[in-house]
Amino acid sequence: VQLQACGGGLVQAGGSLRLSCAASGRTFSRYVMGWFRQAPGKEREFVAAISWSGGSTYYADSVKGQFTISRDNAKNTVYLQMNSLKPEDTAVYYCAADWGATTDASSILKYDYWGQGTQVTVSS
Repeated sequence: VQLQACGGGLVQAGGSLRLSCAASGRTFSRYVMGWFRQAPGKEREFVAAISWSGGSTYYADSVKGQFTISRDNAKNTVYLQMNSLKPEDTAVYYCAADWGATTDASSILKYDYWGQGTQVTVSS
C-alpha cells in the first residue's frame, strides 16, 4: 500500500488542522492505521492509531482529548483532527499502515508502510 499524507501547515497556537492520509489499494479497510510525529532532534513518536473498522482508537497521553483519529474506508483515507494546537506539537507528521491486529498499535516497529510526512508548525 502507498500512503500520501497532506494537510500540514503553519498555524497559530490554539488553532486547528486536519491531516489526511490517502492510501492506494483495495484492502485499505483491513489495515490498522497510525499517525506518528517527529520533531527536530527527537525520535519519531506515536500519536494515534485506529483499527481497521474504526471501532477502536488509541492515543498518546500527550494528545488525548486534543487530537482525534478517524477513517473513511470508502475513501481509503485516515484523518487526524488536531485542535488547540501548541508549539510543542510542531513536527513532521507521518501516517503508517499495518496489516493485522491492533496489538502494539503504538509501536513504530509494527507498521510496514509509511507516508512521506507532512510538516505541522505551530507558532506561539
